[in-house]
Order: sequence, then C-alpha cells, then structure tokens
Amino acid sequence: MTHDVVNQAPPRVDVNEYLTHPALTEAVGRYGAGWATGHLTEVGALVGRGDFQRDAELANTHPPVFASHDRWGHRVDAVDFHPGYHRIIGAAIEHGAHTSCWAEPRPGAHVARAAAFTLFAQIEPGHACPVSMTHAVVPSLRFTPALADEWLPRVFSRDYDPELRAGKTSAIFGMAMTEKQGGSDVRANSTRALDAGDGTWRLTGHKWFCSAPQSDAFLVLAQAPGGLSCFLVPRVLPGGDRNVFRIQRLKDKLGNRSNASSEIELDGTVGWLLGEEGRGVRTIIEMVAQTRLDCVLGSAAGMRQSVAEAAWHVRHRGAFGAVLIDQPAMTAVIADLQLEAEAATWTAMRLASAYDSDDDESVAFRRLATAVGKYWVCKRGPNHAYEALECLGGNGYTEAFPLARRYREQPVMAVWEGSGNVIALDVLRAMAREPESVGAVDRELAGALGVHPAYDAHVAATRKLVAQVAADPSAAAASARRVVEALALGLQGAVLIREAPAEIADAFVAARLGEDRSLEYGALAPGLPIAKIAARA
Repeated sequence: MTHDVVNQAPPRVDVNEYLTHPALTEAVGRYGAGWATGHLTEVGALVGRGDFQRDAELANTHPPVFASHDRWGHRVDAVDFHPGYHRIIGAAIEHGAHTSCWAEPRPGAHVARAAAFTLFAQIEPGHACPVSMTHAVVPSLRFTPALADEWLPRVFSRDYDPELRAGKTSAIFGMAMTEKQGGSDVRANSTRALDAGDGTWRLTGHKWFCSAPQSDAFLVLAQAPGGLSCFLVPRVLPGGDRNVFRIQRLKDKLGNRSNASSEIELDGTVGWLLGEEGRGVRTIIEMVAQTRLDCVLGSAAGMRQSVAEAAWHVRHRGAFGAVLIDQPAMTAVIADLQLEAEAATWTAMRLASAYDSDDDESVAFRRLATAVGKYWVCKRGPNHAYEALECLGGNGYTEAFPLARRYREQPVMAVWEGSGNVIALDVLRAMAREPESVGAVDRELAGALGVHPAYDAHVAATRKLVAQVAADPSAAAASARRVVEALALGLQGAVLIREAPAEIADAFVAARLGEDRSLEYGALAPGLPIAKIAARA
C-alpha cells in the first residue's frame, strides 16, 4: 500500500495552452489578430503535448556543449545541442514565431506573431533567444538594402537547418555587443574594424556576451575610423570557408540553460557594414527595441506557466479536509498570481499591437511604453515564479517539476537588453529627447480615467512625477525607478480598465493602486471576486 500514489496532481499534459489562456485569447481578438485563432490553437495544442514538454526538459537537463576542435585537431568552434532543443526551435520556426509578422504583413500580424512566440516561450524559454533575435534583426537589416536583399529571404524562411554551411536558404541571427570592460556602455567597446577596400571590413576584438553563437550570422558593434559602427558577421563566408569566429567558452548561467551564450574572439574577421559608419548604435537599437518587447513577452509567458502549473496543482491536491484551491488562503494566492499574469499579458499584447502600425502616435507610444513595460514586467517575473513555486510545496522546489527551472529563468529577462537602471535611464532619455512619446503614453493613461478613483489618483501622481523630472533633468536620475514604476502601473491599469473583464480590472486597481494594497501575493482585499479570478488560471 505504501507504493500507491494518491493525492498527487496528474501530469499537466495534453492541455491546449492557447485555448486555456483567457487573457491571451481575449487580447489576440481585441488587438486585431482574431484571424490567427486557428493557427494559435494549433500551436497551443503542440506546446501542451507531453512529448513537447519532455523535449523542453531534456534541452535543459542536457545543455549545449562546446567543442573548440574536432578529433583531428581542426578548429571548429562548434556548439552541440540535445535533439530535443532542435525539435523545439524547429517547431517555433515552422510556425512563424520568428518572422511571420515581417514575412506576411497584415493588420494584427505583430500581435499574432507575439502570441505564437509567447506560447513556445511558455514551455521552453531558452530557444526563444535566437528566435527573438532573428525576428528583431529585420528592421536593422533594412538600413542597408543590398544586405537586406541577400539575408531577408533566409530570415523569413520557415525551414530550420542547424548546420553551418554555404548555400543555406534559411538563417538564424545572433548579436554581439557587450565587452568585458564596458557592458551596457557599448561606446567603451574596443573591437576595431578596418576597411578592407573590397566592400568588406576586418574586425578584431573580444565580446564578453555573444548570444546564440551557433547562429548563421550576427550583428556586431566595432569601432571604425568614423566611430562605433554596426557590422553583419556571418559564420560561413560566401565561398564556403569558415569566418574567423573563435568561441572561447560558453557561459555557465544561473538559468537559460538550454540556450548557449558565449565569449568570442574576432581576429581579422570578415564583416559587412550595416547602416552608416559611426552610427552603429542607431542601427542596432532597432534590433534592441524588438528584443526588449520579446523580453516582456517572455516574462509574461513565464508568469502564465507559473500560475497555470500552480493552479493545476492546487486543483488536484487536498489538505486539511479540502481541495487546496477551495481553501480561502490558497484561492487568494492563485487569484493574485493570475492578476499579475493577466496584467503582464495584456500589457505585452498592447505593446505588440503598437508595432502593427507606423503612424506617428504608435511610434511615439512604443518608444517609451516598450521600455517602461520591459522594466516593470521583467522585474515582477522572479518573485511571481517563486510564489507559484511555493504553491507546489516541496514538489515545486525540485527539478522534476518545471517551476524550479522557471524560477531560475525569469531573472534573465530583466538583465537581457538592459538591466533595471539602464532601462530606467533610457526612459528618462526618451522623455527628454522625444517629448511626443510622453504625450502618447499620457493619452493612453487618460483613456481610462473616470472609472476608478484610485486609478485617477495614480495618474495624477504620475503626471506630477513626470513634470518634476521635466523641470529638473539634472536631478531626474535619482527618481528614475520611481517614475518608471508609476508609468508602468498606470499603463497596466489603463489597458486592463479599457480591455480586460471588469473583475480583472477592478481587482488590479484595488490590489496594485488602491490604499488597501499589500506587498505580498495573496493579501487581497475582502469583497473581490477571488474565486472567479482564480478560475481564469
């Protein structure tokens, strides 16, 4: 009898991760991508399958392995992955989670692509790094039409081919910006680029973080005679020879284990100038903006996984005479975790919708709102994952369940593409240099006024903070995080009040903006429809 398994939740498999994600399905419909429902339903069924989840587990328990030389002593700089990783990223590429919005533009295309990306990242986040960079490279490639003509057809391809060779019809992109002496201060980069006189350049230097070194090509920053510039660096040259791209080691990371991150050395490495010489930051910042959006999407995906796994567990496990979900304290925790996940999902999809239009209002809004959303949603991810993990008790703390992996994964979204202070200072820079972005975000906030007094009071306080920053820019840095947090909570409140079901908007305002708000999950005010909110998990 001691071997009978009772009171344990069954495996959470064969669940359609799209159809059971109400915030995502509602946001897809609201932001003009309802036409993608069939495709997203197919993706939701795929990523919910047991074999897909098993591949996700294997890709993380068998992380990539670096080999500098082959058995005969030839330098190969190869990174080998478990087959499960290749199956997952291959499925993501096949279903357009990388570049479908660019390859097949139509109203709502960015929202549909964002939803597909979110579904894949919910189950296995490591592969999402090269998928995101391949998506994000498109606007940067367009700075140089000749390079765009050569590379965009490969980037748009839905074929996945991990082999490094000439003549491929598909391509995955990575990037290499930061160096050990500068980090986020890329203007301190020491990598040098010399004009070879034949349309190519020769790059020499070291990169401290090179994402996805197995990729076919990279955007790299280097100092040219005219200043910091952006270069396209392929792993394989047009004639079939390997470019000089020496991987020194793979990073041993806290999380993101299935994805390879590396240090690399360039030594006379061939590159092509992308954009104007001396305007490398301007060129690559287009890629950075897109990957910042994907950080928000990835964090929201992680929140969905966390609360869904927690809700599944407490629905199937009893203690002290009742199923856990029916215990009022647990109901409140799941409801509060769901509120956070809904706010993140709705905000992420609202941001994605801003990329579906290039009118002045959308461009101004996304310039500021993407950075604000990236700062806040990614900051909220780790503690959300921890609280969800705790719902599983001891099971949650073991590597046999996915939430331990998710807990280690969430911080990377806050670090990647600018950690907290970098993003907060970028928000201040946008406010000072592009005041139209402040106006666009303020109009977003104003559109939800008059419904909740607590929200109205928050917007008034936020406007006061913004005015103080504008009046004294020299002292603004000390208040940067405070301003960004206020803008972020206002943005989430505005989106939920206008678009989400009333019970979600009302509870969010009470729990995050009201006078009775608490510092920990699960301390919701009496009178909120807690069971109804928890049911959405």
